[in-house]
Amino acid sequence: MKMTLLTVLVLLTSLFGTVAQAADRGSPEEAKAMAIKAAQYLRDAGPDTAFPAFTAKDSPWHDRDLYVFVSDQSSKMFANGGNPALVGRTLPNVRDVDGKSIPAAMAAVKDAEWVEYKWQNPTTKEIESKVPYVVRVGEFSVGVGAYK
Repeated sequence: MKMTLLTVLVLLTSLFGTVAQAADRGSPEEAKAMAIKAAQYLRDAGPDTAFPAFTAKDSPWHDRDLYVFVSDQSSKMFANGGNPALVGRTLPNVRDVDGKSIPAAMAAVKDAEWVEYKWQNPTTKEIESKVPYVVRVGEFSVGVGAYK
C-alpha cells in the first residue's frame, strides 16, 4: 500500500511539474500568432520603429519564452528579443546539432511557413525541437519560435 501511494504521489508531482512548465512556455500556435502580428507591425511601422521594439526586453513582443527575431537573406540579424547582442551580426554558419543550416532554412521561406530545427532550450538545457513560424516581409524574415 505504501509503495502504491508513493508511486501515485511521484506521478502526480511529475504531472503537475510538466503542466507548470508548459504554462511557462509559449505554444507553437502562440508563436505563429505573434509572428503574424510582428510581420504586420513591421509593414505598418517600418524597420526604424519595429526593430528596436522587437528587441526591447520590456516590449509587448515578449511573452514568456516567445520573442521576435528578424534577419535578411544574408543572415544579418536586425532584431532579436532573445539575444540583443546578435543584432547587427551576420550569422550564415549557424547550424543545429544535426548540421541543419538555420539561416538557410529561414531564407528559404517565400511567404510564411514553419521551420524546424533542434536547439538547446535555455530553460531546460535540453536539446529540443524548436519550431519558429517565419513570415517574409520584403527582404526580411520575421520569426517567433516555440519549443515542442
